[in-house]
Formats: sequence, structure tokens, C-alpha cells
Amino acid sequence: MTKEKTVSEAIHYRRSVRIFDEQKPLDTSLVKKCIEQAALAPNSSNMQLWEFVHITSKEIIDKIAPLCFNQNAAKTAQQLVVFVVRKDLWKKRAKANLAFIETLYEKNTPKSEQTGRERVTRNYYGKIIPFAYFDVLGVFGWLKYLLILIVGLFKPTYREVRNRDMRIVAHKTCGLAAQNFMISMAAVNYDTCPMEGTDTWRIKKLLGLPATAEINMLVSCGVRKPEGVYGTRFRIPFEKVYTEI
Repeated sequence: MTKEKTVSEAIHYRRSVRIFDEQKPLDTSLVKKCIEQAALAPNSSNMQLWEFVHITSKEIIDKIAPLCFNQNAAKTAQQLVVFVVRKDLWKKRAKANLAFIETLYEKNTPKSEQTGRERVTRNYYGKIIPFAYFDVLGVFGWLKYLLILIVGLFKPTYREVRNRDMRIVAHKTCGLAAQNFMISMAAVNYDTCPMEGTDTWRIKKLLGLPATAEINMLVSCGVRKPEGVYGTRFRIPFEKVYTEI
């Protein structure tokens, strides 16, 4: 087996590959390992509001390709990974974090005997997270936003508390997981292509995802053909996008 690339090597090797070699199948267990590494990505409040659908069935890939407007990256993909945002699972994820906290500290410890860190952590997942994520048709979100505007007149405060704000947070988190996955794939000489030009509604229906789930992106997987990389990599000059203060 080829030696695994370093992080820097994998970053430079990774390209958005549009045509994969259909004669070079992928090791499903190795792709799964890369998905496991995706789940180690940094994420907001450790809420992990994501799910990963790993598609290895050629039949399903063939059904999804037209829903990706027959992009070459979809038509020639050996496997697909769908990165799904599950903001609707915030209550379960908060409870999971609280359950984990119970393994770190003695259960039912009186508040007077809790350490400062324990009190802050329990309060965060028990009160602050519900305050941030709870909403009813967007109404409560706007009430929170007005409250924050008033508080923000007097001190620095977190302002992204509306439903649409929390949706953006969840998608950013899922995007970090997708990046982890693509770099992990590059490290083992596998190629990927993130796709956003898709009919997410029909893909959700095909995969049996709940209405409350949202697709962040599809990532096609395979081994590149030489013509699968569409030209030399272009980036805006670094000095144009970098500022040191």
C-alpha cells in the first residue's frame, strides 16, 4: 500500500476531480475510515449536527447522477458521500453531551460542590444551548434577536441567535467535516469532488431522509483520470487575501 501523505501533501494533492477511472474501484473500508475522520472535525459547541450517507450501490449512484444534472463527477463516481445537516437533532445532541459530562463528574453532585468548569458546562448544555436553538416558526428567534440587540448596546454579546443564524452555524460545521473527509481521502491517494449543483429535495426523497434534514453537499469519490482535473489550479494571489494586524 502507498505510504499515506502528510497533511500538507494531501492538501496540495487534493483537486476537484470531475472524471474518475471506472476501472479503479475504491476500498469501501478505507473510504469509511475517511468518513470516521470527518466526524472528528471541529464543530460548534460539539453538537455534531451532521450525518453521513455513504453510497456504494451503483444502482443508487446511477439514480442520483441525473439529480446532479449529470455532472461527470456524479456519472463516473465509484462512491458518493452525502453530508447531511441535522439541526433538528439539537435536543438529542445536547442530551448526549450532558450524558458524556456525567461520565466525567460524579452524578447528582450538589451545585455547591461542583467545580467551576462543571457548573459552566452543565449550564451551557442545559440552558444556553436550548436558548440558542429553540424556536417556533422563527418568532422566538426574532424575540431573542431583539433582546440581544438591547443587551449588545451595553456589552459585547453573541448576536447570531435567529433560526437562520443557527442554520448557517450547522452548515458551516458540516462543511468542516466534508473538508476533513476530502483531505483524508487525498492522503490515501483517493480523489473527490464536492458538488452543490444538485436537486437536494429529490435526493433527500430518494435516500429516505426526513424533511427536517438538509443536504450540505454531495462528495463524489474515485481515482482520477488525467483528464479528470480540468486545468491548472488557480488561486487569487495570497497577498490579496491575507492581512496581518
